[in-house]
Amino acid sequence: MFLNIADRNCADVLHLLILKDKKTKKMSGGVNSIDAVKKKIKVLQDQAEKAEERAETLQKEVEKEKRSREEAEAEVTALSRRMQLNEENLDRAQERLATALHKLDEVEKAADESERGMKVIENRALKDEEKMELLEVQLREAKQIAEEADRKYEEVARKLVIVEGELERAEDKAEHAESKSRELEEELKTVFTSSKSLEAQSEKYCQKEDRYEEEIRSLSNKLKEAENRAEFAERTVAKLEKTIDDLEDSLTSARNANMELQATLNQTMEELNSC
Repeated sequence: MFLNIADRNCADVLHLLILKDKKTKKMSGGVNSIDAVKKKIKVLQDQAEKAEERAETLQKEVEKEKRSREEAEAEVTALSRRMQLNEENLDRAQERLATALHKLDEVEKAADESERGMKVIENRALKDEEKMELLEVQLREAKQIAEEADRKYEEVARKLVIVEGELERAEDKAEHAESKSRELEEELKTVFTSSKSLEAQSEKYCQKEDRYEEEIRSLSNKLKEAENRAEFAERTVAKLEKTIDDLEDSLTSARNANMELQATLNQTMEELNSC
């Protein structure tokens, strides 16, 4: 296109020069005018070649700017797509964070209930300990009574050896002492049985306490895991937010570059039109 314009301009100039030359020949008839026309034609040809070279250079620059603009537009499109994907990832991360917070709340409630249960168990264990202490006191008293009965029995036996004349009365006392001893033995057996039952009950409570402690440890571990997941979700959200900020900065830079390319292209077109 630019070559055709230059050729037409040169042809017009040549035509004008030829007309002018004809007039000059009529007036002065001269060889000098032909030489001048040839020189002017040479100058115009040089100018036309330079204009052609300038047009080719500008055409290449326009094509280069066009390719740069297309590449910038493609990069902007890719950045927009990546930003959309990051927004979707952010939404999913926020949903996971909400789920983790909900689970954390449930775990905290379960931990509170377990703590209340532990307090009830501790109160029961305290009462059982008080009962055990009372039974131990009763057992010590029973042992003291039994020891006292033994001493009385030995005293009666000695009296039986020493006082043979009072054999009948001593035998009655001995029978009475034996009866008392049997009663004490039965009482001791009862106390011993009660003690065994209390020991079994205490062992049962210990087993329950161990089981509750295990449940509390399990709940504590679950709580810690939930807290770790919540912290990980928060870190992920922070990373995504930073990525979005970086993408927005890149998008702004790409837009600015595109505007600069557009301005350069407009300036180039204006220069071409002015030529």
